[in-house]
Amino acid sequence: MKLLDISSFFGAPKIDYSHITHLEKGSADLIVYAIPVMALFTIWEMWHSWHHDKKLYNAKESFGSLLVGLGNVVINLIFKVGLIYGGVFIYNLVPWRMPLNWWTLIPCLIVFDLCSYCAHLVSHYQRFFWAAHVVHHSGVNYNLTVSFRLSWIQHLKIIFILPVGLVGFHPVIFFVTNQILVLFQFWQHTEYIKKLHPVIEYFIVTPSNHRVHHGSDEKYIDKNFGVMLIIWDKLFGTFQKEEERPTYGLTTPIENSSNPIYLNFHEYKDMVDDVKSTGSWKKKFWYIFGSPTKIALEKKARKKNASEQLTAMS
Repeated sequence: MKLLDISSFFGAPKIDYSHITHLEKGSADLIVYAIPVMALFTIWEMWHSWHHDKKLYNAKESFGSLLVGLGNVVINLIFKVGLIYGGVFIYNLVPWRMPLNWWTLIPCLIVFDLCSYCAHLVSHYQRFFWAAHVVHHSGVNYNLTVSFRLSWIQHLKIIFILPVGLVGFHPVIFFVTNQILVLFQFWQHTEYIKKLHPVIEYFIVTPSNHRVHHGSDEKYIDKNFGVMLIIWDKLFGTFQKEEERPTYGLTTPIENSSNPIYLNFHEYKDMVDDVKSTGSWKKKFWYIFGSPTKIALEKKARKKNASEQLTAMS
């Protein structure tokens, strides 16, 4: 029996940079093609919510989500070629390059999903990256438009996805996988899909599992970080099943949920203000890289103490 020659599979030739344009066309813009379908389902959900008086939508908030989403699509198109160049650079750097083959999507999805889980978790425990994620949690209504609320500077988190490229997946596979995972999250942002079959709920990030992640209730905070597979949360102890209906949004509601500029950058502004407010370098560092939850609690306590002192003086 002839043994499989592993070296031939992991020894694909390097990619010539002159082929970047060809690669760009090969990395289909699945998200752009999917926009009409997502728009159709969103309009249907809006109509159904209005027709049955479910009050799942707020006009200003939904408009803000739409603006954030459109901005994100434009930014991704602008950066696409640059990201492909970076992907080719990493691909040519490693000696265990895989050839372009459709079935490598499967292991790439698993590895990419694990890295996305890690990026998502860090984004909730480290303020610098939380600032590039908070826009997604800023809506107090849970509906399909929430899936459009993706940060314009989320590419900062690409550092957590580098291991996927270092495994040796072809750049086209890498970028198609990324788009599949982004599109997979669309259907998770609805209250119309209730709990599914227990087997599906056990392995997949369903709407029920993801509703928990958007809850600001104490039991739901910082839970269910999975993007496609919920098994990572079960393996690493961050899983929480949906019980009572979550209270959506941030623990500290933001002032303007419809201005896309404010939604994307307000946390960085607050971070700069916090850094300026202290002379301690240790505290400055904490305000940038500390836990967003602990920082919010500290600021609340400080504000409460200041208010009590002012009341006592008067």
